[in-house]
Amino acid sequence: MKLTKDFIPLKTIFLSMLLAMTSWFSSCKESEVLEEKQVLETQKDHLVSAEKLTTIPAAGLREVAVSNGQPQLAQMVKFDVDVYRLVYLTQYNGQEIQASGLMVVPLKLTQPAPILSAHHGTTFDQKYAPSNFQLSSLTGFEAFGAAGYLTLVPDFIGYGSSKHILHPYYDVQHSGLAVVDMIKAGKSFFQKNNVKASDQLFLAGYSEGGYVTLAAQKEIEENPEHGLAVTASGAGAGGYDLEGMLGRVVSGEPYDYPANLAFILQAYNKAYNWNRPLTDFFQEPNATRIQELIDGTRTSGSINSALSKDPAKLFNPTFLAGLRGDGEQALKEALKKNSLKNFVPKSPTRMYHGTADPMVPFENSQATYDAMKAAGATNVKFIPIKGGTHFSSLEPMIKDLIPWMEGLRNQ
Repeated sequence: MKLTKDFIPLKTIFLSMLLAMTSWFSSCKESEVLEEKQVLETQKDHLVSAEKLTTIPAAGLREVAVSNGQPQLAQMVKFDVDVYRLVYLTQYNGQEIQASGLMVVPLKLTQPAPILSAHHGTTFDQKYAPSNFQLSSLTGFEAFGAAGYLTLVPDFIGYGSSKHILHPYYDVQHSGLAVVDMIKAGKSFFQKNNVKASDQLFLAGYSEGGYVTLAAQKEIEENPEHGLAVTASGAGAGGYDLEGMLGRVVSGEPYDYPANLAFILQAYNKAYNWNRPLTDFFQEPNATRIQELIDGTRTSGSINSALSKDPAKLFNPTFLAGLRGDGEQALKEALKKNSLKNFVPKSPTRMYHGTADPMVPFENSQATYDAMKAAGATNVKFIPIKGGTHFSSLEPMIKDLIPWMEGLRNQ
């Protein structure tokens, strides 16, 4: 592992079958092979490398927290932290790839620390991937490490080490596995470097990160072979109900964030090997602009300003008619498969959403929560943030999430 040490100027904070048996003997043999494979998978080391980027002193983090009006956070900051760029193994379309993320490790721990996997929102610009750590600023997640959490922040597939792949945006399986495999890699690092981790695992994220949080929780809870258990999960303002989002599109109501629609269609087109020309989905000049704009170098604002906000002008008329009728079944099935309305969380879960969110409508979380409760979820709480927009609701979420997590810590 390559190690470097720098102290950085500090500015902002806060912001996972068997074939038919022909005989008793062959079935026993196949079972043995399967068991051996499962053991090997359980023992697989997902860690590729860990490069130390910097050390951040607790005193500086406390000062910044106070100056940003976060005295409750300042009280939590206790530890200097080392920051690493972690590279690990995960899966994309059934192939093993390398992915990356940021890892924040509190120093001089006196007792085993819980793991926190924290998940960022949608980003179109590669430079904002968490592992592209800038020495002039913070990602916003370092404070959790300073509060005593072994903090893991996956870039997600499509960024950092895997930037050659188009990010599988709002894909439940790839979102969940990217988190789960980084947690496994982090645990490997902790074991090899004598960092004491407890058996507690917290998940948290906002916007796309909220979706990724529930996707990772689903992957962990529905696949016990991962050997993980979620202590608690906090998800804010994610687009969990993708079929509901489709309903908004086909209604014809203008949408000020067409970059998100373009991103998800491109992602599904690539991840599911549809390989359709963008003109199948979008009218010109939007189709050409999307190809040029979503290239990993531009912000969402610049992309949104260049695309039509009226669905009737953004989308190919034949495509839009298919969405409104019986067409585009592959896309509709993909949206259904990747929606989280049918997920029933078992671990303690809190969902947050601003009631005045124009990007991801409040009703998206409300419908998801209602579906979870109707399906038997007993450990989920939904916290509406009155008057909150997509951008103003993060801070109220954090103010509720931190004390809740701290109350569950080491219980």
